Amino acid sequence: MSSEIAVWVNENGETTTLNTPGKIVVYRKWQGNWKADRDKVISPPSTGGMSMLRRLMSEVLEVMGKSKIFVAQKVTGIPYFELEKSTCSVWEMPGKPEDFLDYILSCEEKEQSTEQKNAAVLVPAPVEIGAGRYRVSIKEIQESGGGITSKQVLQPFLSRGKFFELEVICNHVPPWLEAEFIAGTWKGEVTGGGKKIIISKTC
Repeated sequence: MSSEIAVWVNENGETTTLNTPGKIVVYRKWQGNWKADRDKVISPPSTGGMSMLRRLMSEVLEVMGKSKIFVAQKVTGIPYFELEKSTCSVWEMPGKPEDFLDYILSCEEKEQSTEQKNAAVLVPAPVEIGAGRYRVSIKEIQESGGGITSKQVLQPFLSRGKFFELEVICNHVPPWLEAEFIAGTWKGEVTGGGKKIIISKTC
């Protein structure tokens, strides 16, 4: 992730709204410190409607360049839409940049890490191994803790009911599934010390 954050500030160096005169400042983190890398004074249009607002945002995005994080005191309407369309992350923060730049970058890095972890874990799907018999492994998602749950994998398949038997390879029996066995929603046979579950319909 690029360590650049664009901030809309007023003459006092504090964030302000986009309909207030100010400038766009792009901060870059270098060797642990934030420095203003580039900036441009931009006067918001007092009239002109949507076309002038789009022109304003075109200038803002040009200064931002590859930076994909934008901060202002408040962002609504066309400015917000134009930033979203350009796949920018939009933050509303009061105060001076030095008060929040590290916090925003930390949050963005955590979110990106979570997204990458989720993307790395493919959602498994049951594979037919015989007439009405299916098999699926949920070991990887149980080990990864990447945001995909066993319930998200199994429940849609079970709800459709188009199977005779489902064999689940796992690290442990999911508590929600164990509760459904107890409630009699499904029949469940657990073998291998909880490493394999055979699910079938109740009579």
